[in-house]
Amino acid sequence: MANNLMRIDPFRDLARFDPFRDMDEMFRDFAPSVWRGADVSPRMRMDVSETEKEYLVKAEIPGVQKEDIKVAINGNQVSLSAEVKEEQPATAGKTGSLRTERYYGQVQRSFTLPQEVDDDQAEARYENGVLHLTLPKKVGTGGKQLAIQ
Repeated sequence: MANNLMRIDPFRDLARFDPFRDMDEMFRDFAPSVWRGADVSPRMRMDVSETEKEYLVKAEIPGVQKEDIKVAINGNQVSLSAEVKEEQPATAGKTGSLRTERYYGQVQRSFTLPQEVDDDQAEARYENGVLHLTLPKKVGTGGKQLAIQ
């Protein structure tokens, strides 16, 4: 005869307990109405990889036109900025917004690479909401180790 007793583990729910799981939603719900529209701008997500000759950067910038993206290179510092413009509905003034969660405005990100970039050979392309940068390393700018005398 099989044992049909159910195994009881009083700590099972505690093991899955995550006190911070819904903290963001809780603060949004209880925040004063004056703070509700003051969300911080989203962070631009990036992947940076390196080969022997170049750095490869992929930055997610959805919802922008390529004309609204700016890339600045100064030695080994790279700065990205873009403006996410609000779409104007064709039926302006006739419809009301029930919920607005999308971000409109300026996003920017700067980072420093280990080696200087040859900005004359650098390339950028934007497709499907992702900015692809190919940043060749400048020849002869590697670090130098000094001999101690």
